[in-house]
Amino acid sequence: MSLWEILRFAGQGVAGNKLRSALTMLGILIGVAAVILLVAVGNGSAQAVNRSIETLGTNTITVSSTARGGSTPSALTVDIAEALYDPALAPDVRAVSPVVTTAPTITHDGADHQVAQFLGTYPTYFGSSNSQVASGTGFTDEDVTQGRRVVVLGRTVAAELFVDADPVGRQVTVGGALYTVVGVLAEKPAAGGLTDSNDVAIAPLTAVQQTLTGYGAVNSILVEAAGADRVNAAQEQVTRILDQRLDDPTGAAAAAPYRIQNASQLLATRTETARTFTVLLGTVAGISLLVGGIGITNIMLVTVTERTREIGIRKALGAPRRTIATQFLAEATLLSVLGGGLGVAVALIGSRFTIVGVQPVIVPSSVALALGVSVAIGLFFGSVPANRAAGLRPIEALRYE
Repeated sequence: MSLWEILRFAGQGVAGNKLRSALTMLGILIGVAAVILLVAVGNGSAQAVNRSIETLGTNTITVSSTARGGSTPSALTVDIAEALYDPALAPDVRAVSPVVTTAPTITHDGADHQVAQFLGTYPTYFGSSNSQVASGTGFTDEDVTQGRRVVVLGRTVAAELFVDADPVGRQVTVGGALYTVVGVLAEKPAAGGLTDSNDVAIAPLTAVQQTLTGYGAVNSILVEAAGADRVNAAQEQVTRILDQRLDDPTGAAAAAPYRIQNASQLLATRTETARTFTVLLGTVAGISLLVGGIGITNIMLVTVTERTREIGIRKALGAPRRTIATQFLAEATLLSVLGGGLGVAVALIGSRFTIVGVQPVIVPSSVALALGVSVAIGLFFGSVPANRAAGLRPIEALRYE
């Protein structure tokens, strides 16, 4: 029997009981679609987080204090931040920006919005963090020196407070103090539905300390290296300066009173975490494919039982064992292939929609893997009923009622 004849008989067998075949393919469809979509969700989430990290710049270093309270000897201060910008001790450091963070409510003309991050910092922060000003201007070193109450709004804040008006030049109230809007930031990509990167406002450090946070420790220090290839050298130089300037109240040399991390390290860590998460999602979804394979075995065993007399007639007419086994194996594989193909179509359609706040990004290898596994499942789980059909004795098959 030729391959074409085998496929034709397999198609007739599948079409012989449409409802049963449809239910069998549904199990494979769900499994394949689940594998592709869940892997796509994991990949989409990873890409969104990576884009968010990359917006900080790949040549930045973030220093944050591990000490509790703002008056301890190991707290980060503006003086310590400025000490990191030393051409002699830190030649690979391009810029240093101390940062204080709060989350006040900003109001304007009856509209109010609680901003996620209200940052007080230096003008160098805009370049170091890739925070580009789309309209208006940023603030200057003189604004910091004079403590001028000017602010640059993120896209989300500007949209909430100024629906149809240009924010630049308008005044907003922040914690009871009036600030003048001098600019609006360019839009940044969302971090996979986790945070809104545009829900931010940036003002001069001195103004924020005077009106909102008070003078004292800063929350963090953003350090920009002279180049992406000099980040590690800059980090070592910053570490040496911090070790000299900060006192450890516990006296334990191993317990550093600060935490320092560069964007490349953070990106590598998040990438590895996302990869593990994606593999876990794919594995969980793969279980549904296994369940679909068990369904194929059950359906094909029922099919063999119903077609026992047909098998007996074929064998009585001289059909070899291999031909009978191949026919039923082809039917099982055809069910898997059709179900898998429909599953791919459903996954491609589903990837156009946002799932749990994440835009799925299809991984081509997951499509090929899911289809390959569905074919393998048809071959593996179809072999049991195929061998059972091929092993029937003609005389017993012909007697079957």
